[in-house]
Amino acid sequence: MDRRVKDLHLLPKFRDSLSFLYVEHARIDRHENAIAIHDADGLTPAPVASLAVLMLGPGTNITQAAVTVLAENNCLVIWCGEENVRFYASGMGGTRSAARLIWQARLASQEDTRLQVVKRMYRMRFEEEVPEDITVEQLRGKEGSRVRTAYARMSAETGLSWSGRSYDRGNWNAADPVNRALSAANSCLYGLCHAAILSAGYSPALGFIHTGKQLSFVYDVADLYKVDLTIPLAFSAAADNQPQLERTVRLGCRDLFRETKLVERIIPDIRLALGEVGNIEENSLFDEDEALPADLWTPSSESEGTSPT
Repeated sequence: MDRRVKDLHLLPKFRDSLSFLYVEHARIDRHENAIAIHDADGLTPAPVASLAVLMLGPGTNITQAAVTVLAENNCLVIWCGEENVRFYASGMGGTRSAARLIWQARLASQEDTRLQVVKRMYRMRFEEEVPEDITVEQLRGKEGSRVRTAYARMSAETGLSWSGRSYDRGNWNAADPVNRALSAANSCLYGLCHAAILSAGYSPALGFIHTGKQLSFVYDVADLYKVDLTIPLAFSAAADNQPQLERTVRLGCRDLFRETKLVERIIPDIRLALGEVGNIEENSLFDEDEALPADLWTPSSESEGTSPT
């Protein structure tokens, strides 16, 4: 294999990528340096070098060669349920360095630093100044009010009734169109945020506001954008009364994410939320040579030539 392909520094950065592609009931294989999607309509080539996420829905078969070229081009592969409302598995991100993950873990494992990140993430959602001495419960109250106002505003603008966020995970079609549209739109947003998190070397599980799930940090990051992006889009799509609502939402998300340049914003927003100030290098020797042996840890007291007291 060409050594240049293995050098992840030469691959497109996540911020230069398109958003996502959802595929179901199709076969995917390698096609030159890209992939080809075979379905009832024939063969469709897909440019993986500029794709951030490939979502594989039901009835999808993919070859090992296709997965290889996707990985080489830093495209996250997600295996998901119908209409992308279930998440089953995902591939590996684009970096082999653990520097950002270690930084994230350090912040998440200490209450004082975690609290700083939580407050910073809430502040990023508001358009007004937030007092330094505000509590997390007060911030949650402000955020809840902001989201309820967004729902009410979109209900008034679209003429759709709104009685609250409600859906049955075991019966997708039982939900009203707005709730189905919201779930579909948020799933697309989660996929893109998940890809950004892995691409930059963070953990999707180490959340700050959310906790306990393997996607906790994905929910943290996605919540930065819902009021501005997925809530208006979902209400508008539901108001149009399209027969294929979920597909309409996915296509709308694709276009909206591109228009708002969301892929360019996510990683800088994560770095801002985690208080990174250039202390974590963009490049790593592990990205230049993914088979490079890992470093060994030494206590700071020993590395400084002193004995522990």
